[in-house]
Amino acid sequence: TELVSRSYRDKRILITGAGGSIGSELVRQVGYYHPGALGLLDFSEFNLFQIEMDSRQRFEYIPVHSYLVDIKIQDALRRTFADFRPQIVLHAAAYKHVPLQELNPREAVFNNIKGTRILADLAGEYGVERFVLVSTDKAVRPTNVMGASKRITEMLLECRNGKRGCRFVAVR
Repeated sequence: TELVSRSYRDKRILITGAGGSIGSELVRQVGYYHPGALGLLDFSEFNLFQIEMDSRQRFEYIPVHSYLVDIKIQDALRRTFADFRPQIVLHAAAYKHVPLQELNPREAVFNNIKGTRILADLAGEYGVERFVLVSTDKAVRPTNVMGASKRITEMLLECRNGKRGCRFVAVR
């Protein structure tokens, strides 16, 4: 707990997929470590609105910035990074529902892999200290599109360590 507190205290933390089940829980947990500012990024207007209102109520002492952005749109993400200037990115935005991804593999790959690549590129470009990918146990031995797309994102990030100063990690 002390290590996490030192890592997040007074930092500008951007959480992608902030309105989803994993992202919103990250927002709630990170808020207790007194970050300097919280950046909430989500593709769903309703989910983003809900987590923004919840965050402002719970953490009235923390500046909260909301970004209604699709992670596949590089220009929109660039504006987000230029405006918020995150020091830490917690990347939870992803398509996660296996049956839907099996029916729509192109969209799953496009969102999970390309979106992560764009975010990682911008993290390096904007001097982010740490980029944490929320992966899945399905990436261990992928047998479906979701597991394979998340495994590829893990490998993509591994290749970036040691470049531009940003530390890239994945958690399952």
